Amino acid sequence: MANLRFLPILALINLLFLLTAVRCNSFETKATQFFSSGHTNNWAVLVCTSRFWFNYRHVANVLSVYRSVKRLGIPDSHIVLMLADDMACNHRNPKPATVFSHKNMELNVYGDDVEVDYRGYEVTVENFLRVLTGRLPPSTPRSKRLLSDDRSNILIYLTGHGGNGFLKFQDSEEISNVELADAFEQMWQKRRYNELLFIIDTCQGASMYERFYSPNIMALASSQVGEDSLSHQPDLAIGVHLMDRYTFYLLEFLEDIHPASQANMNDLFKVCPKSQCVSTPGHRTDLFLRDPRSALITDFFGSVRKVEITREAVNLTSATEQPVEATSVRKEPKTEPLSYVDQLPVAEIIHQKPKQKDWHPPDGFILGLWTLILLVFFKTYGIKHLKHIF
Repeated sequence: MANLRFLPILALINLLFLLTAVRCNSFETKATQFFSSGHTNNWAVLVCTSRFWFNYRHVANVLSVYRSVKRLGIPDSHIVLMLADDMACNHRNPKPATVFSHKNMELNVYGDDVEVDYRGYEVTVENFLRVLTGRLPPSTPRSKRLLSDDRSNILIYLTGHGGNGFLKFQDSEEISNVELADAFEQMWQKRRYNELLFIIDTCQGASMYERFYSPNIMALASSQVGEDSLSHQPDLAIGVHLMDRYTFYLLEFLEDIHPASQANMNDLFKVCPKSQCVSTPGHRTDLFLRDPRSALITDFFGSVRKVEITREAVNLTSATEQPVEATSVRKEPKTEPLSYVDQLPVAEIIHQKPKQKDWHPPDGFILGLWTLILLVFFKTYGIKHLKHIF
């Protein structure tokens, strides 16, 4: 009878142990999922290959992606930004020092903290390939280098004018899909990346990833072979389009992503269907070793921090620090808890209707009106009555 009394207690103890084990397993599972990509740092190489004012949209494309990856945590020190032209300072820009990606003209993607690493005639095929492969002169500053390693996840975004198997740089040279594939192979052989996401917004963009053969590469393009990648958001004030369709809807998708988001790459593949893009976006995942559903958007567009998980207590008190006596403890004044300021509501701005501009008479309208009045007066009364006017 005595043993029967302890049976409920033993059952309760076993249940507590079971719950503790389940909780520990759940914690370890989450930790395993967190580190499933195997990367410890993120890099981004963002390239606009077009010059001249009528290619305004290509600069806006790159700056919009640049703004998104910075918002999700990739610092400027891990971003290589290449702009072939400076639209913000172009003499045709009605609003100097700004670049807008939407016709409501409320979101300036140029901002006041943009760091351009390669600009103007520095944006060449040679420099782009040297950045990828790390074959740069010793005098090259740190900000112009891709200092990645075998634990780096890299996002490479290209936009410009292209064709079947090539992408033009500044209308003077081009990079072929074979050269790009060989550069990625060099990166893999030199252990310069863990996983690589390649996105290109150009005509016949899918032809640029057909020759890839290196492992752990996932590729997306705005159009298939034989299709054009179309522009979007025309603005009559400056006379050009502000963005390309694929990048516009890509950024609209990224605005709903936050650093803790669980959205995966399959969600990214659904961005901009043919009904919106007119062209047919494509993607390639056969070289990628993981299931795209297990690859989070933030694995490439966000940034991770090195975290060490331990179950042991860590003493944060310095060894030389003397213990504080209870009598010397001072009551510190209570302070209000701090909170983050709400971010700019980009999603609302994108879906706003353009502001109605104030109407102003065209140049010479007032002078022409007075001329018409005088002509009617002379026709009716003649020049002899002119003295009654003045």
